[in-house]
Amino acid sequence: MKSSNKKWLKRVSDEPAPAQGINRRTFLIRGGVALGSGALISLLPLGCVREASEEEKKNFPLPDAQTEYRRTICTHCSVGCGIIAEVQNGVWTGQEPDYESPFNLGGHCAKGAAAREHGFGHRRLKFPMKLVDGKWTRLSWDQAINEIGDKLLKIRKESGPDALFFCGSSKASNEGAYLQGKFAAFWGTNNVDNQARICHSTTVAGVASTWGYGAMTNSYNDMRNSKAMLFLGSNAAEAHPVAMQQILRAKENGSKMIVVDPRFTRTAAHADIYARLRSGTDIPFIYGLLWHIFKNGWEDKEYIAKRVYAMDDIRKETQKWPPDVVENVTGVPEHKVYEIAKTMAENRPGTIVWCMGITQHHMASHTVRLFSILQLALGNIGVAGGGANIFRGHDNVQGATDVGPNCHTLSCYYGLAEGSWKHWAGVWGVDYEWLKSRFDMTKQYDAGGGKMDYTMYMPGIPVSRWIDGIMEDKQNLSQKDNLRAVIFQGHAANSQTRGTHMKKALEKLELLVISDPHPTHMAVMSERKNDTYLLPTATQYETYGSATASNRSLQWREKIIDPVYESLPDHVILYRLAKKLGFANEMFKNIKIVKDEPVIEDVLREINRGGWTIGYTGQSPERLKLHAKYRGTFNTLTLRAEGGPCKGEYYGLPWPCWGTPEMKHPGTPILYDPSKPVAEGGLVFRANWGVEKDGVSLLAKDVYSVGSDIKDGYPEFTADILKKLGWWNDLTEAEKKAAEGKNWKTDLSGGIQRVVIKHGCAPFGNARARCNVWEYPDPIPVHREPLYTPRFDLVAKYPTYADRKAFWRLPTRYQSIQSIDHSKKYPLVFTSGRLTEYEGGGEETRSSAWLAKLQPEMFAEINPKDAADANIFNWQYIWLEGAEGGRIKVRAMITPRVGPGTVWTPFHFGGWFEGRDLYDRYPEGTAPYTRGEACNTATTYGYDSVTQMQETKATLCRITPA
Repeated sequence: MKSSNKKWLKRVSDEPAPAQGINRRTFLIRGGVALGSGALISLLPLGCVREASEEEKKNFPLPDAQTEYRRTICTHCSVGCGIIAEVQNGVWTGQEPDYESPFNLGGHCAKGAAAREHGFGHRRLKFPMKLVDGKWTRLSWDQAINEIGDKLLKIRKESGPDALFFCGSSKASNEGAYLQGKFAAFWGTNNVDNQARICHSTTVAGVASTWGYGAMTNSYNDMRNSKAMLFLGSNAAEAHPVAMQQILRAKENGSKMIVVDPRFTRTAAHADIYARLRSGTDIPFIYGLLWHIFKNGWEDKEYIAKRVYAMDDIRKETQKWPPDVVENVTGVPEHKVYEIAKTMAENRPGTIVWCMGITQHHMASHTVRLFSILQLALGNIGVAGGGANIFRGHDNVQGATDVGPNCHTLSCYYGLAEGSWKHWAGVWGVDYEWLKSRFDMTKQYDAGGGKMDYTMYMPGIPVSRWIDGIMEDKQNLSQKDNLRAVIFQGHAANSQTRGTHMKKALEKLELLVISDPHPTHMAVMSERKNDTYLLPTATQYETYGSATASNRSLQWREKIIDPVYESLPDHVILYRLAKKLGFANEMFKNIKIVKDEPVIEDVLREINRGGWTIGYTGQSPERLKLHAKYRGTFNTLTLRAEGGPCKGEYYGLPWPCWGTPEMKHPGTPILYDPSKPVAEGGLVFRANWGVEKDGVSLLAKDVYSVGSDIKDGYPEFTADILKKLGWWNDLTEAEKKAAEGKNWKTDLSGGIQRVVIKHGCAPFGNARARCNVWEYPDPIPVHREPLYTPRFDLVAKYPTYADRKAFWRLPTRYQSIQSIDHSKKYPLVFTSGRLTEYEGGGEETRSSAWLAKLQPEMFAEINPKDAADANIFNWQYIWLEGAEGGRIKVRAMITPRVGPGTVWTPFHFGGWFEGRDLYDRYPEGTAPYTRGEACNTATTYGYDSVTQMQETKATLCRITPA
């Protein structure tokens, strides 16, 4: 990016438009250094270092102060990099990347290298605040909790518990995220969600419906075993830069690297093969690959016969996508599609990598399924070097999805059926009928017929649609009333679409609570004057607990420092609020409270007692702490400990880690790999859809885990099946009592899992992966054009769905949007992505003086042809207007990285709204160093047909000089 020093000074300063530059001392003061942190000193050249004055020495730890070394995990992306923090007299004074971590191997990206700045956070929210007649006023914590609680109880009395939407966080620990979901359950609503809804909900749905679990099958490290790596919608070099060391090692080992993306990214610069395709056409592209694979007989026929159901249905659909049709729809020429298909076929095992470039479409669940099917066709699932390596975006987005707040499931993907609620009521030690009484009854339009039922059995409003929960006519909602109160704990709303609609929704909302280390874009983007509360929340460096990396490994964080200023950890805030609302005694019945703080180890043990479905049961606090201590004993390729107390276990006990902690399961490094016993981390495909469909067996044929007593496919295990097999007496008497009438995921003793694994079997059965998902709108993936498509000529052949009256409690539009040719007025595809320097909504990272200097301004990448057509010159301000009228004022970066017809922006900026810098709306001293337009002010409507994922990667815009 080209930017003069003058431009940088303008963006980084406290004031919205300074009259002159700032000197080094002023910069350091504003960066927080002169306040006593010392955190930026290591980032300065030696020429900037001088002896401290006597006054400054008072504010800094003495050089001879005792230094403690504490270990934590980076709170940015999902690689799970280790950090070693140096702490003196309670102050975080230094850091190093963890050279013993088998994940980052001593590497850091820019964000990780700046982690220490969280330890003083000059731009942090310092105490509770509320908006009074448009001015921020300071509160005590007691005042804030009491006022918020009183308002919530009033709203509950008038409109019921569903009038609250609670948004949890992928930035919370596993324990914090779990308590967020539990808080909503005890309040009495399923209107709770987390960032994964707009990140990888379509991944979870797509891969889980194909082979059983909604998660990355292998690991970053395992990619070094790959012979081919296909990246689609993933820019790992910028979004997951530390993971690139594994990718580049694989390339050095001879792996073929293929990148398919609308933009020539930094990742594409490393590729052996690059193909540019039109946004939103990934399904036709994959069918193009399959066309060549089937035509040339490159599919793994034996693998398909034994382990895959309904591949013939895919063959039929593939015939609709010959090379000329694929090229017309996607823009990828036939020779390039053939080259990629041949490379994948000739270099096995191969892995496929995707990120939000794939997941954020209204067809994304089906796209993910087809990616999975491609890997099944090639026999690449369940093998080292193969798999679906799904790079998650936040440090605990995997864990928060697994155990935390989801509007359509309980913790660990237990559904919303009565049996699931009874299971968790048993874990929590509360009466099921009492729990049910916390919920409303309403007409269940989602199920058809408008029958009355408890809302506890109905999916709630997802985070992608909370603004419609406020604005929609309540006659169209499957709940008693509109949303009247919203609590966001650690989620950036500027990462969501339809910013102009969000502004209106915020202005209608009666109560807004933002619990975050920083005031977010949500706090300043609207014209709200009252009833807005900001709660200063600790970062994960100021608390402790576990976080789950993309590869399903759990890592333990140590607490680095005490919470700074008046901030409190997530779980403390939840406890105090639950206490005010009257259900703390029930919610924390099994969790010890010390000075208003729930003991994190007790929270994890409660997860262990209940999380049987995905194997969150074996990772006790003690085992995770042991892994952290002896992390240097784990092989950096296999992730298996080669000696010491953890010998034979896989780093972080990647789930499923079956049975109780005492069973010592080693974790599962590669999902669905039958080449090793289940007791040693092996697995088969999950039997999650019955044993047959239309007379055809869904169970595996002639394939099973090494050491299995059953030499064929089998269903999931229940107490009755154990009795029929003669294995019942392998249970202890106590286990028999607990397991009677239960199955492998509701038996709280763990006895069923223990006995099944003793006999070499997988608790969840042994089935075929399926290509036909009969519950979905499209059982076989088909291409449907984006709602806002630049190719309106293709809509008739590849139309979207009809509008839906009630879907996730809300009407959802499809055909009514796509039926209009928006491309006449908005001819350019508008898409977005990540920068190395920033993360998520960017509030924390843009509040780092160092990172802000690296990327000081919001910009849009525009192809030279489109820039010339619009009379736009490099680095001038432009207006980018979305197809629903929202517009953003950004710098123009003219570059061939994007092809003609496509505009790309980063999505990390906030603090501006439609050309106005909102600096004056932040509480004093909290505005991020660099502010800019949120790209989602200009994005449009569009939601996945299965999960309600937002469609951000394939909308339309137009550009004009500002």
